[in-house]
Order: sequence, then C-alpha cells, then structure tokens
Amino acid sequence: MKTGRNQVRIIAGRWRGRKLAFPDAGGLRPSGDRVRETLFNWLTPVLPGSRCLDLFAGSGALGFEAASRGAARVVAVENDRAVVQALRDNRARLGADAVEIVARDALAYLQGPAEPFDIVFLDPPFALDCLAGVGRLLQAGGWLVEGARVYVETPAGRSPPPVPAAWRPLREKRAGQVSYQLFEAGAAAGD
Repeated sequence: MKTGRNQVRIIAGRWRGRKLAFPDAGGLRPSGDRVRETLFNWLTPVLPGSRCLDLFAGSGALGFEAASRGAARVVAVENDRAVVQALRDNRARLGADAVEIVARDALAYLQGPAEPFDIVFLDPPFALDCLAGVGRLLQAGGWLVEGARVYVETPAGRSPPPVPAAWRPLREKRAGQVSYQLFEAGAAAGD
C-alpha cells in the first residue's frame, strides 16, 4: 500500500488529524476535506448518537469521520477485498469499535434484512451509475428512519440521479469535480 497519496485525514472529533490509509482500487476517490467539512457541518444537529450506513465505504473517510464526531454506530459496506482489509486495519488502529465493516456488494447488502439508519452516505464509484436503484431500495426496504439524512455525491456536470419522491432536498453544493446533496427521507410507502 502506498503512503502519502493514498491517505485521507479525519477532520474533527475523537480522531481529529489521524490518517486513514487505503489501497489503489478502481473508482475509489475519497471525498475531499472541503466536501467532508461542509457535509459534517450540515449533519452536526443530527449526528451525535446516530446510526450511519456508509454503503460504498471505499477509504472509509465518511464513516470514520461520522464515528469520530459522535455517531453511535457506523456500518461500512465495501466489496473490494483489499479495501475491506484496509478498513479493518484502520478500525483496529483507531480502536473504532462503533464501526462495523461488512465485506459485501452494496446491492446484495440491501437485499438482506433491513436495519433502519438515521444517516446514509451514498458515494459509489461514479462509473457504477447505480444511485437511482439504490435510492429505491433504501426507501422501500425499511433502511431509513423517517427524517433520515441521505448524502449523495455525483460527478459535477452530470444530471443528478432521480431520487425517491419521499426524499426532500435540504442542501446542495459543488466542489471541484463533484456535486453533493443532502436529502431528508420521508415515510416509506405503506407507512
């Protein structure tokens, strides 16, 4: 694993300034410091004690940042073996007991038994182009508490993916090559 270039630092909280190492992997591009700082400023009122799902965990920057800032539980789902091992190594190095690493494909994970989350991070490799389907599965499958916050990161210049009608946009911003949005999930159909 390379050092330097393949590291991202935790911005604030318990592990402020600590670095997360990650391997080279296709499509893995951690959210930048500026994006994460803005996102977590948006989430400050709802983050302490929350249950978070980092569905395409990659470097773990979003999930570990959430745990560092007071999330009670973070489930990080990732399917690349080398990336999963790096996540496990980072969890052990930080003593991040609130972070659970799940070695599984995100779509397969959503087909399993649902656990409701307060915050969901959706930042898949841009080439996957799967956000519309993932949004439907989250909304209809019982993965979101009413009022859950859902973070979506997409390439700048590309039309944002369609999201469930029950998701209300709260915030939107662009930084460099990415656009990012924060939604509030409404009740699932049938509630």
